[in-house]
Amino acid sequence: MLYKILLAFLFLLLVAFFVFLPSLVDKQMNRLQPDPRPAISEQARNLHARLQIVDLHCDALLWNRNLLQNNEQGHVNLPGMIAGNLALQAFTIVSKFPLAGKPIDVEDRFDLITPLVISQMWPVKSWFSLRERALYQSERLHEFAKNSEGKLRVIKSRADLQAFFNERQTNKNLAAGLLGIEGAHALEGDVANVKFLYDAGFRMMAPTHFFDTEMSGSAHGVKRGGLTAAGRQMIEIMQELGMIIDLAHASPKTIDDVLAMAKKPVLVSHTGVKGVCDSPRNVSDEHLRRIAATGGVIGIGFWPQATCGNDVQSIVRCMRYSADLVGVDHVALGSDYDGAVIVPFKAAQMIYLTEALLQDGFSEEEIIKIMGENAIRVFTEILR
Repeated sequence: MLYKILLAFLFLLLVAFFVFLPSLVDKQMNRLQPDPRPAISEQARNLHARLQIVDLHCDALLWNRNLLQNNEQGHVNLPGMIAGNLALQAFTIVSKFPLAGKPIDVEDRFDLITPLVISQMWPVKSWFSLRERALYQSERLHEFAKNSEGKLRVIKSRADLQAFFNERQTNKNLAAGLLGIEGAHALEGDVANVKFLYDAGFRMMAPTHFFDTEMSGSAHGVKRGGLTAAGRQMIEIMQELGMIIDLAHASPKTIDDVLAMAKKPVLVSHTGVKGVCDSPRNVSDEHLRRIAATGGVIGIGFWPQATCGNDVQSIVRCMRYSADLVGVDHVALGSDYDGAVIVPFKAAQMIYLTEALLQDGFSEEEIIKIMGENAIRVFTEILR
C-alpha cells in the first residue's frame, strides 16, 4: 500500500514539474511594476501612431507561450506588439544561464536553462545541446509567423526589412521579429556553427552572456578577457555574412577587441550606462563614444539593474545621458522583455515611453529616432 502511495506521489510531482512549474516560474520572473497609468497627452498619441518602433532585445521564445495570443503573461506577444505599435522585436534567444549569487565572477556551472527546457518538454535533442536549443527557438518563431495569417514576419535581409516597413505604412496590424543569440556558447565552441545558425535565420549575435566562453570574456565572468582566436574568427565570419554584432554583456576588453575589428556599426542590444548606473555590465562613457563612432546604437534597458530605478523616468534618464554624451542618433530601445526581469511597462504600453520622452523635452524628431529609426538605420546598413 505504501509503495502505491509513493508512486502516486511521485507521479503528482512529475505532473506538477511538467505542467505547473514552468508557468509559475515565468509568471514570477517576468513581471511588471505597479502600473502608473500616466495621463497620455494628445501630442503623445498622435506621435506614437506615427512611430516605427524597434526593440533590440527580448527573451520571449524561452518560455512556452503562444505568442500569437494575448494571454496576459509576460511582456511580449503579437497582439501586444500591435496594440503598442511595436513594429520590430529582436528575439534574442537564451541557451544557457549559470547559477550565480552575484553579477560578477560568475562561473560556468549548473545551467538553469536545462531544467527549464526539460520541464517545458522541448525536443529531447535540445536537452543537452545549446545549438539545438537555439534552433528550436528559431523554429518556434518561424512557426508563429506561419500561423499568424500574415501578421508576423521574420526579417532575414535588407529587402525583408524594407518591404516590411513599406507595407506597414498602410497596415499597422503587422509586426516582425529578427532572430538573435544571447551568447556565442550556442556555437558549442565551433565557429563553423556561425554559418549554420545564420542559415537557420539568426542575424545578430553576442560573443558572450553571463560567463566567459570559448569566444570571449564576459563582463560577469571570472577572467573577463577579450576575444579568443576563435572569437576573432567568429567576428570575421559574422561580418562576412552581414550579421549584427551585439556587445551586450561583453567585458571591456572584448568590447575593445571587437571595435578594433569592426567594419560596420556595432550595437549593444540591452544595457545601462555607467554614468547613470554603475553596474558591472553597463557601458562606460569611453565605450559609448567608440560604439557611436562606428555608427552603432545603444539599446537602453528597462529593468532596475540597468537603470538604477524601477520607473519609466529611470529609462528616460539613461537615454538623456546617452543622447547628451554621444548624440541622439545612437540611442535605441533594449528592453530585455521576458528576460527574467521586472519592467515598468510591457509591449502593449509602449506609449508610456513616448509620453515620458516628450515630458523630458525630447523633440518629436528625436523620439522618432530613439524609438526605432536609429535601429532601422543600423539594420539596413548591415543586413544583406
